[in-house]
Amino acid sequence: MKVFTCGPSIYRRPHIGNYRTFLYEDVLVRYLTYVGYRVKRVINFTDVEDKSISEAIETHQKMEALTDSVAEHFFSETKLLRIKLPARIPTSATSVRQAVKVIRELIRKGYAYWHDGDVFFDAKKKKDFGKLFRLDMSRWPDHKVRFKHDTYNGNRWNLGDFVLWHGYHEGDIAFWDTEIGRGRPSWNIQDPAMITESLGLQVDINCGGIDNIYRHHDYNIAVMEAYSGKPYANYYLHGEHLIVDGKKMSKSHGNIFYPDELAAAGVRPEHLRFFLTSVRHYRKRLNFTMERLRKSAEELDAFKALAVELTRAERAASSARSQAADRLIAAIATDFEACMNDDLSLAAAFKATRATLKKLKEESHREPLSAAQRARLRRSLERIDSVFAVIF
Repeated sequence: MKVFTCGPSIYRRPHIGNYRTFLYEDVLVRYLTYVGYRVKRVINFTDVEDKSISEAIETHQKMEALTDSVAEHFFSETKLLRIKLPARIPTSATSVRQAVKVIRELIRKGYAYWHDGDVFFDAKKKKDFGKLFRLDMSRWPDHKVRFKHDTYNGNRWNLGDFVLWHGYHEGDIAFWDTEIGRGRPSWNIQDPAMITESLGLQVDINCGGIDNIYRHHDYNIAVMEAYSGKPYANYYLHGEHLIVDGKKMSKSHGNIFYPDELAAAGVRPEHLRFFLTSVRHYRKRLNFTMERLRKSAEELDAFKALAVELTRAERAASSARSQAADRLIAAIATDFEACMNDDLSLAAAFKATRATLKKLKEESHREPLSAAQRARLRRSLERIDSVFAVIF
């Protein structure tokens, strides 16, 4: 099973909204592993782009120092949130040769072309361009329009050709000497370069945030399929936004939160992971407030206390076996999998597990759980916690 998950652009630190995306992707990989797949996952770093170059210039840093610092924060915070990462994370800077290889092939096939020292992808040459977004191509201009920046703000489409290669200009701080000349690969070619180099020409699942629906993933699809002549991915998953007190998270609103800062303020990492993964479905917008975080933390703590109570070994454990308890213990995995098979409904899975534990507690008042039942319950909870990663 091959899974590509869009990683962070490491010109600035990821905030908890970004981590909500990385967490649902972590849940996906954990659950695929849980059901028996061998998963090869790639998450990447975008370290060379317009934004990182501008940030380095504005903050008077070398770009490598800037991006290395952000990457260190990422590694620290993913560990804090129990996000599993692949052993190797490819970067834009380490995939330049592959980007050039892909660009040369696209030019040879007629999908890409040179203009004023840059290389652009001719979107209209790809007959099903924009198919993920279901873009209305009747809106496309008849005359040639080119967009030469790596990214553009806002949830809107750039109706025109998109840049693949930035040719060198005097004073540029990021460039390589390559077979197609001096310059650097654009953001739009970097993911395809890393995907083809690390996973091959096709993947099973492609993930990202909801913003990737606009331009980015359709650009990746167009490049990948034009290059290979094969369908790129079987499934696409996109996580919705996290908002704060009903507002978009932004520097201008002063409402950006980072995991390590919340941890320093006393928020336990499992509480934050639980809030970001198990309070609301990943494809629904989630509103973050400290009060909602507090309530969800209490909910998790009550659940964990109940789990400990029911699985704790007792000196005078019953040797009898309640058949009702057996059925409830067996239902934990069955209900969990039914919820997870419904588009990773982790919130529903948690509610189902909590309801079962409450019924088990009621049953234990009538007939105490046997030692074997307590052990089996513990194993069942540990197994589903390989996906939740918040119980034990």
